[in-house]
Amino acid sequence: MLKDLPPDARPREKLLARGPAALADTELLALLLRTGVRGTPVMQLARNLLDQFAGLPALLQASPDELKQVRGLGPAKRAELGAVLELARRSLTQELAERPVFDSPARVKQHLRLTLGHLPHEVFAVLFLDAQNRLMRLEEMFRGTLTQTSVYPREVVRRALELHAAAVVLAHNHPSGLAEPSRADEFLTTALKNALNLVDVRVLDHLVVGRTEVVSFAERGLL
Repeated sequence: MLKDLPPDARPREKLLARGPAALADTELLALLLRTGVRGTPVMQLARNLLDQFAGLPALLQASPDELKQVRGLGPAKRAELGAVLELARRSLTQELAERPVFDSPARVKQHLRLTLGHLPHEVFAVLFLDAQNRLMRLEEMFRGTLTQTSVYPREVVRRALELHAAAVVLAHNHPSGLAEPSRADEFLTTALKNALNLVDVRVLDHLVVGRTEVVSFAERGLL
């Protein structure tokens, strides 16, 4: 229990006295978990979780099935971790809707990593933008298998017209965890760019999402 720790070592007291930035990942996670399990104090449980998932990002992106396999994480604790991730997603979505996406490219990447980086299957998503390049909608357009997804340019064009989008950012994940674009990704980007150009919708970027990295076609000069 956290209350069994000395006052200066308790995450809650430390957070209130110095702010959340003063806490290590283990302390923040322990504060969220609140209690350990039999034979494992809460701080040790937090350390074990971070070790098992190789850090906080992968833990927060873990699937429900992955979390179910962790001893000490009952439904309540799993729900709390899921709520933290969803709050982060919603906060980033609101920020992207209020300012041009390229005012904060790091947030776009972070949002997509939180949304797509943990999925066990490939997903192709589109960020539809208004004339000021602010996010209107982020939609999962196509879902595939572990290794591939069928993407239909006409469906992307149709949805862009329905939303009156002025531009799009394309995105898909690599379930392997590696974000390196493939030749097929490059061909698909060209096909989508050509199709959307016909209806005066610009393709601003294509982002390939891995577990820990997001690769930008625009930054690589591939657009």
